[in-house]
Amino acid sequence: MDLTYPPEAEAFRAATRAWLEANLPEGWGTPSFAPDAEARAAWAAEWNKKLYEGGWICASWPEEYGGRGLSLMESVVLNEEFARVAAPLRADFFGDTLVGPTLLQWGTEDQKRRFLPGIMRGETTWCQGFSEPGAGSDLASLATAAVLDGDEWRIDGQKVWTTQAQYADFIFLLARTNPEAERHAGISYLLVPMHQPGIEVRPITQVDGSAEFNEVWFDGARCPKDNVVGGVDNGWAVAMTTLGFERGTSATTGFRRFRRELDEVIGEARDRGRLSDPLVRQDLARAWSKVKIMEINGYRTLTAALNGSEDPGVAALAGTNKMFWSEYHQWFTDRAVDLLGAEGQVLTGSRAEESDPAAGRRRGRPGYAPSDRQAQFFFARSETIWGGTSQIQRNIVGERLLGLPKEPRPGR
Repeated sequence: MDLTYPPEAEAFRAATRAWLEANLPEGWGTPSFAPDAEARAAWAAEWNKKLYEGGWICASWPEEYGGRGLSLMESVVLNEEFARVAAPLRADFFGDTLVGPTLLQWGTEDQKRRFLPGIMRGETTWCQGFSEPGAGSDLASLATAAVLDGDEWRIDGQKVWTTQAQYADFIFLLARTNPEAERHAGISYLLVPMHQPGIEVRPITQVDGSAEFNEVWFDGARCPKDNVVGGVDNGWAVAMTTLGFERGTSATTGFRRFRRELDEVIGEARDRGRLSDPLVRQDLARAWSKVKIMEINGYRTLTAALNGSEDPGVAALAGTNKMFWSEYHQWFTDRAVDLLGAEGQVLTGSRAEESDPAAGRRRGRPGYAPSDRQAQFFFARSETIWGGTSQIQRNIVGERLLGLPKEPRPGR
């Protein structure tokens, strides 16, 4: 593991830091920066414009597609500097982190020309249509079907747990285009317009009143014939690329949000006079060690990528890291809410926090919003599911790394 960054990467770090200092609003990251939801939304729109004009959105993309062609080390430094000050870097997570890179690898030139500019400018929003009621962890069992009808695909079926579907312009989804093929074959990866007859979005209200997750119903929805990415019946391979981006894009920055959260909880324990409690101290020390493990494994992953390592142990880090941090976060948010005592059983957020998407908050029930700590607790319940469930991650490690036989399927 190498912790020394080359001089050119550090020079890029200095330039990135200078831009952030010049463009972030006064008071950013302090209690004095507390505009209301309307002002935050206006700021977010202006910030996205600044990011685009500064060339920071999708900066690792090739220059011919609007990016800056950053090297791997420059991309890492860029992510680190934005994470250091908790500055937003993405106009649309699903667009510039998942479907955009997938199009760069698998898309036709026409698809890149049509979809990438809107992603970079933050003008097009996306959602991901993979999971179904009967095909979550076992994604190959999906039943949503697409049948070619002239120059369009006709789509029928259902997706579930589709984040931000009610706000998206497009959905990148998997549909079965060849029902006679084997489970992993006969699936295609389609880019489907959301604003059309034949698509119904039903938000799934969570216990805290938020509803980022949705059911999406397709009843004769239409998709242009040319919106297949990677070729007809090749969707499984394309989807694995997308999931790889989802699981491995924050190797050296992912730990930072957990460290920031840990520091906040330590402060809350101090304010409540709980730091002398040996059980609280033990939990906080355990949390610190786990966050440190995330940081070290991030550098191991980066070093392996820079060296082109094909060590199967290192190759499995993306999956094991995801499993590690998601299970840690559920454990830690349990302890953080326990620290609140009886107060933690009543939602204690303010009205100003109810619907502030610019601040990255979940949209809570009007008049009864969760606090930051409670929102983290609720959201952590989903983290062992999206991006690959912990159970599936364990199967992957067992089969591909340890050489264990495949898990038996029910009835076999």
